[in-house]
Amino acid sequence: MQTAKKPKSTGQTTKVKRLAKPTKSYQATLLDALKDPEEAVAYLNAALEEESEGAEELFLLALRNVAEARGIAKLAGDAALNRESLYRVLSLKGNPRLSTLGALLDALGLRLAVEVKAA
Repeated sequence: MQTAKKPKSTGQTTKVKRLAKPTKSYQATLLDALKDPEEAVAYLNAALEEESEGAEELFLLALRNVAEARGIAKLAGDAALNRESLYRVLSLKGNPRLSTLGALLDALGLRLAVEVKAA
């Protein structure tokens, strides 16, 4: 019995292209950015400026993202809230009291402000 001969080279072999590194998810990139207090302020203010239906839920989602960026457990301790309460307050159906919102913002190093509405 005879074995097959080694095939002859018919041309150049193509190089295998390497796939690009997987990119970070949008949420991970957002949370990294929100660690910066200036970014967090701009993000929360943009959420507050929304005048559509569901603006309250949008603000709570934005506040939750900022809280997650800073660490929920640490933030809950700094705001003298338990972690479960903080998650409940920041849920889409959350309805935080002004005192809770103030404590949370204080723990984030932020404060609430009121401005005159532009005409």
